Amino acid sequence: MLASRTAVATSNPWAEAAYAVPLRVDRSAAPVYRIVNLGHEPLEGLTFCLLGSGVMNAGTPRSLDVGASLEVTIRGEDLARRSVLVVRWFRPTGEEYLWRVSF
Repeated sequence: MLASRTAVATSNPWAEAAYAVPLRVDRSAAPVYRIVNLGHEPLEGLTFCLLGSGVMNAGTPRSLDVGASLEVTIRGEDLARRSVLVVRWFRPTGEEYLWRVSF
């Protein structure tokens, strides 16, 4: 079954490769979380939105160059069960992306 899916996907001349999320989260210094751009292009309009019972300072949209990082402080009880961080950014092409991060 896997072979047939691959054949169908590669037979489409307009198919694009999947866009891998260029970000990684360093959780080692929680409640300070470090977001690192490991991709091959700068990201624009990077924002964070916390859903659930945790708290986080509001921030303005930022740029994040390749290899650079941003820190965000998030506090709350049992974040892994009660909260989700949503990261939003734009690629240089103007395409918008959202990434859901669990704790």
